This record gives sequence, C-alpha cells and structure tokens, in this order.
Amino acid sequence: MTTQTTTSPTPAAPPTDARTRVGQFMRQLQDEICTALETLDGGDRGFREDSWERPGGGGGRSRVLSAGNLFEQGGVNFSEVFGDRLPPSILKQRPEAEGHGFYATGTSMVLHPHSPYVPTVHLNYRYFEAGPVWWFGGGADLTPYYPFAEDAAHFHRTFQQACDTHHPEYYPTFKRWCDEYFYLKHRQETRGVGGIFFDYQDGRGKLYRGTHAEGVAAAYSEGRGELEPRDWEQLFAFVRDCGQAFLPAYTPIAERRRDRSYGDRERQFQLYRRGRYVEFNLVYDRGTIFGLQTNGRTESILMSLPPLVRWEYEYQPEPSSPEAELYNTFLKPQDWATWSPT
Repeated sequence: MTTQTTTSPTPAAPPTDARTRVGQFMRQLQDEICTALETLDGGDRGFREDSWERPGGGGGRSRVLSAGNLFEQGGVNFSEVFGDRLPPSILKQRPEAEGHGFYATGTSMVLHPHSPYVPTVHLNYRYFEAGPVWWFGGGADLTPYYPFAEDAAHFHRTFQQACDTHHPEYYPTFKRWCDEYFYLKHRQETRGVGGIFFDYQDGRGKLYRGTHAEGVAAAYSEGRGELEPRDWEQLFAFVRDCGQAFLPAYTPIAERRRDRSYGDRERQFQLYRRGRYVEFNLVYDRGTIFGLQTNGRTESILMSLPPLVRWEYEYQPEPSSPEAELYNTFLKPQDWATWSPT
C-alpha cells in the first residue's frame, strides 16, 4: 500500500482566530450531543464529566454515561492539545509538518446501547495545525448487530444531505472512504454499515487522501480529478453541518428499536460482535493511535471500548438466521443512500 499524494499548491493560511473558533465549536458540539443523549436515555444517570490536563500542553473534557436506560455505556470527549513534537503517525502522512509545533482539537463519541437491536454508533470531528499544514478530518459510522435496512438508509441519507449542501462529490467519496477505513483486514469484513469518513482536508487537490491508492475510494476520487480550491471557511462550514447531522441521523433509529424485546441469544451475539469493535479500535483506529502517541489521557482515549464483550473460537452463524444476514449483506459495502423497500 502506498499513500496518495498531491502536488497542489500549499493551502492558504487559516484565519488568525481559527483555533478559537474551532475549539468553541467542538465544545458546543459536545454540549449539544450530551444534552440530547441524556434526554434520549431517559434515565436518572447523566454524564459524568472529568476535566483533564495533558502533560506538555492542553487538555479536555471527558463525559461518560454508564448503566443508563438506553445506553450501557456512552462517552463523548472534547480535547484541545498542543505541543512541540509531532507524533510519528502525523509525520508519516504529512512530513512537511516536521519541525513545527502542533495544535489539535476535536470531539469524539461512541455509544454502546443495552439492546442488541439499537446500533453502536461513533462520531469524530477534528482539526489540526502544524506550521504551514492544516486540515479537517472526521466522520460518523453505524455498527448494528441486528440490522434493519431502513435504519442504514436513514443514517446514510442524513449525512448525504449534509455533504450535498457543500459539494456533490463529498458524500460519494467519503462514503467509500468510510467503507475502506472501518475495515478489519484480519477478519475481511467491515465494522458495520459505514457512514462517512474523511481526513487531511485542506481544500486542495483530490478529495481522497488515504493509504489505499488502489482502492475504490481512490479510484472514485481519481476519476473526478482535482476539485476547485475550497478555503478554510468552506471546510469549517462543512464540518459544522456534518457534526450537527448526527442527532437527526441516530436519534430516530434508537427511538424506533429501543423497546424491541430480546433474549440471551441476541445478547450473546451482541457481545461477540462487540469484540470486533475492540479489535478495530486497538489495532487500526487512527484516533486511538494519535492519542496514545501524544500522551493523551488513557481513560479518555479508551472510553470507546464497550463495558462487556466476548470472543468465541470459530463462530459461524446458522444459515438463513438474522446473524447470517448481518454477515452476508450488512458487512459488505452497500449503496444505502439509494435503498428502497421492495
């Protein structure tokens, strides 16, 4: 695998108040999501907040909801960190940032519901600066255990609408990138039904900036060529709309499935599939790697892991079962945005 590079000119400098504005938005996004999730959960347990400082510069707010009515565990993090030494994961992708101090801020979230019929969901939006280098990244993806096509379609269409407001090529590129990124190579399966994912967006060149130069996302992006230049303000507006699309994308799904009854079979399958979530986050997840390499707060970095999980040797779903449907259909990339009931 090789990293796709671009020969586009250096992007224009961000506004002088870029860090202040993005940091304020990321805090606001955390506040809005936490308030809505406490209402959705409906229990008497709200989010516990821990404020923390990072040795070397910066800090954040970690909020965790445990043993709620709907959510077995959920975490919503805000962080804003800076320092003089860049982590290897950044220098590998953007070597021109070497020798500069860095600033990074973002909001990330993972929710693990009690019910196997309510999907796990993940969100992350972030901003990075180092000398002449800056970019936005992020996305959201859905990980169902007993999936419903109408839920996957609703999730995708909501984010497609947010993307299409800013550029018609955003959703088709970032959807393919999400399918590629949230893929467990050692299992040869996707983590869930995807959503959108993007990184290293600085408004220049081709949209795809991932490591799979021969993958479907790279091929799609290559076929569209370099987009017209987009400035910092345009990309910030795009990220804001994507962040605010989360609640309308996920809340109706959770409300629709939360009261469906289930038994031990469904619960055990949910715990088994959660193992895939753990495997991905500890082996591949870029945010986890960046956080650990920059000496972030370990409890906050690993709050994405579920409270209970199980592994089973050589598990095989029964033919024609709901579990088999997950493997045969939903763990393979689909064009969910155009799905319609038959």
